[in-house]
Amino acid sequence: MSVIVQKFGGTSVANPEKIRRAAARAVEARRNGHDVVMVVSARGQKTDELVELANAITQNPRPREMDMLLATGEQESVALMAMAVHELGEQATSLTGAQIGVLTDESHTRARIVSISTDRMRELLGAGHILIAAGFQGVDSRMNITTLGRGGSDTTATALAAVLEAEICEIYTDVEGVFTTDPRMVSSSRKVERISYDEMLELASLGAGVMHSRSIEFAKKYSVPLRVRPSYSDASGTLIAHESAVCPAMVSGVAAVRGEALITVSGVADQPGVMSELFASLATAKIPVDMVVQNVARAGVANISFTVAESDLSEALAAVRQAAGKLNAEKVVSRTGLSKVSIVGEGMKSHSGVASRLFQILAEHGISVEVVTTSEIRVSVLIGQEQCEQAVNVIHDGFDLHQEPVAVTDAAVGAASFGSSELTPEMVAEIVAGLDSMESILVSDVSVDLSQARLTLTGIPDAPGVAAKIFGALAAQDILVDLIVQNLPLQGLANVSCTIPRENLAAARSLLPELRQALAGTDAAGGLGSSDDNICKLTISGIGLRSHADVGRRVFRTLAEQSVNVLMVCTSEVKISIAIAESDADRAADALRSEFGLTE
Repeated sequence: MSVIVQKFGGTSVANPEKIRRAAARAVEARRNGHDVVMVVSARGQKTDELVELANAITQNPRPREMDMLLATGEQESVALMAMAVHELGEQATSLTGAQIGVLTDESHTRARIVSISTDRMRELLGAGHILIAAGFQGVDSRMNITTLGRGGSDTTATALAAVLEAEICEIYTDVEGVFTTDPRMVSSSRKVERISYDEMLELASLGAGVMHSRSIEFAKKYSVPLRVRPSYSDASGTLIAHESAVCPAMVSGVAAVRGEALITVSGVADQPGVMSELFASLATAKIPVDMVVQNVARAGVANISFTVAESDLSEALAAVRQAAGKLNAEKVVSRTGLSKVSIVGEGMKSHSGVASRLFQILAEHGISVEVVTTSEIRVSVLIGQEQCEQAVNVIHDGFDLHQEPVAVTDAAVGAASFGSSELTPEMVAEIVAGLDSMESILVSDVSVDLSQARLTLTGIPDAPGVAAKIFGALAAQDILVDLIVQNLPLQGLANVSCTIPRENLAAARSLLPELRQALAGTDAAGGLGSSDDNICKLTISGIGLRSHADVGRRVFRTLAEQSVNVLMVCTSEVKISIAIAESDADRAADALRSEFGLTE
């Protein structure tokens, strides 16, 4: 029989009624012909209660004893769940992480899984039992109980789904599924029926998260379909799987982050090592950086802008000013009261007018854009915080996200990239080894794209509608735009750069006279436009990029050591995209892969 993994978070097992409801779901799946594995978290606020108890005893509890204590929360839940299943007339066995066969290293409170034995699980499933597994925990080689840290139950669920070749991993939670945007902000927001792993990763760290990002990355790697479902109803929820071959959505969702502060370092030399110095200083201060933008230099100098949380601004400015002094930068300026609004959609890869439509919508409502960054499936703009809610609403309406898209099916969603036969111990070991890259910070891939060219427009007026005209003209010629970079405007003028397919560069340049006329008051001395078809796009992908300040430091330090000059920088939630000279491509990529322990 096919295996279904059902994961229930703490709010879904908070009281006897919810436990019985969860048990009924597992029993129903069992009676429908599936082998069922339940992964259960500690009830409700149980973990917080245990932490408070420990703090009442000591302010410095030893990590081993904290693991011993916290693991009891899941042990309580699985025992109660087994009792509830028994009451419904089915066989069930509750197992701790150790009893399942989850072996970890010895890092208490943040252990990593070393191996998983499937023998006992398959034996119990074969005997007709519903298997109820304690999430969040394992045991080390000396039989000490360990816990897996943040997102541990999600890690357990996706790992068990992968090694058991589950048909699907269902994530039961207290929401209906993944929505097109925050329902509290947009009343017409709609539950998404299906979303890709990549879209979910981009949205998850923007506040749309219903499960841990690292587990989504792991599920993607091993083709484990995830379905986010409400624990309180029979609604189908949202399927998270590979991109559908049928009509991917042009835009799947809109997300917003408030409380952003922008720092701009202007007048730095256009040479290798500048970004390295800046990010080394920020990493030393342990300050996570969000949007990072560097546009093409003019007259040998460049400007660099990035955002940090407003709460980190004071420390960030101290670190940046220290680096700016070493770089002989002209000045460092900052702004607060900003929000980042982003659109995400797999369809951006094939639709040429997404960015222009976004800018048009914002212009029509008088919303000025300070900074722009993009990835293949995401466009983010930095705007005034007072316009955040308005922007999310008009974007949601402008892209018709309240309407149901063309229906897609779940055909060929199935799991297990290793085929349909039972996994061998060697295959299981390979999957478990993949957990390390999921749980480690940093980088999962470094890629090089030699197919692009760079187009830069200088001295652009800082006014709503300008970007819409630029990218509308490109879209009218069906020219796909990849990276878009707009720094903070200085003295009322901005520079906008983008990368486009090389074969479209001549067509794009032919639009410059028309744009000169449309953008009256531009800097004619700057020629309005410049281009370069000898660049490459270097993309560093990983789920630790935003949360770990050290990633940027290592990326830019490595490039500086190779004397690679950075021409453009553009970031998303899970990618850093850098334009460099084509002649530097192989050297830069090889050095970064070596730095982050990647192989071809």
